[in-house]
Amino acid sequence: MKTETKIYPDLMTEQEVVEYLRISEVSKSTNYHNVIEHLKKMRDLPRIHISRKTLYPLEAVRGWIRKQTIPGR
Repeated sequence: MKTETKIYPDLMTEQEVVEYLRISEVSKSTNYHNVIEHLKKMRDLPRIHISRKTLYPLEAVRGWIRKQTIPGR
């Protein structure tokens, strides 16, 4: 069975970050914007601003995930 992999752009929108981090699968919140705001404020989710729009660099988000990962024993 072949699974389809979604390709994400180098600069993701908030909705793309929600999908990339699978927020809908791991959060009980119905307002995913609040989840992203929490991750930005409390966990330093990387982002940049271009023309007053917040975008999330894919490679920076991947690095952030690596930093957030707790090694198993």
